[in-house]
Amino acid sequence: MTQIISIANQKGGVGKTTTAVNLSAALATIGKKVLLVDCDSQANATTGMGIDKPSLEYSLYQGLIGEIGVEDIIFPTILPKLMMIPADTDLIGFEIEMVSERDREKKLKTLLEPVKGNFDYIIIDCPPALSLLTLNAFAASDSVLIPLQSEFYALEGLGQLLDTIKRVKASFNPGLKIKGILLTMYDKRTNLAQNVVEDAKKYFKDMVFKTKIPRNVRLGEAPSYGLPIILYDKLSTGSKSYITFARELLTRRSHVTRRSHVKR
Repeated sequence: MTQIISIANQKGGVGKTTTAVNLSAALATIGKKVLLVDCDSQANATTGMGIDKPSLEYSLYQGLIGEIGVEDIIFPTILPKLMMIPADTDLIGFEIEMVSERDREKKLKTLLEPVKGNFDYIIIDCPPALSLLTLNAFAASDSVLIPLQSEFYALEGLGQLLDTIKRVKASFNPGLKIKGILLTMYDKRTNLAQNVVEDAKKYFKDMVFKTKIPRNVRLGEAPSYGLPIILYDKLSTGSKSYITFARELLTRRSHVTRRSHVKR
C-alpha cells in the first residue's frame, strides 16, 4: 500500500530538502518504487536531483492548476526506481491564483490520485512556510515527517507546525499522522546537540527517530552536482545515515498528533 509522506518544517535550513532527496534515493536504492514531489517554489529538490529547471516545459504548477495531467509531469531520475515531479518558480503563482478556488487545499491530492498506486512511497518536499502549498501536501499525505536541526532554537515554532497538522486532520484529512521527528545536522561532539536530543526526547519521546543525520560536508556538496548523497559519495557518513534512516522508516508506525507544549 502506498505511503504518502510530507517532509515539513516552517523553518528554513533544517535539512528538509536534503532529507526529501536523500530519503527518496535511499528508499529507491533498497528496492522501493518512489515518487519525489517538489512542492516548493524554490525548487531545490529539483536541482538536487539534477533536473534543469529552465528546460522544463511543464512542472508541478501546470498539474496543480489543471493545465496538464500528472503523467506528463513525472520525470525519470538517475535512479531507476525513483521518479520525480519537479517544480520551478511558476509555483509562486499557485498561492495567488487559488485564493477563490473551491477545494483549493485538495489540488495536490486530486493530482496524485491517478498514479498513487504505482509507487510504494510518495515523498513531498514542502516549502519552509505554513502556506497553501503546505496545506495541499498535508491534505494529500498519510503522515508528516519533521526534520529538526540539532541547533539552538530547534524547537522554536514547532508547536505551530504541530497545531497546523492537527487543524488539517480536523478539517480535511482525518487520517493524517506524524511519521516522526528526524534530528539533522547532528554533531555528537557538542553539548548543544546533546541538549537538543534530550529536549526532543523529553517532549516527543518515541516520536524521535533513533537515526540522526550528521553534519557532513559531502551532504552539502552533493546538490551542486545534481546528485543524492548515495550517488555522490556512498561511503560518506551522510550516505550511510540516510540508508540507515530509510531502513528505520520502513519499520516505523505513525503517531497520532497530540497537544504540544513546545515553543511557538
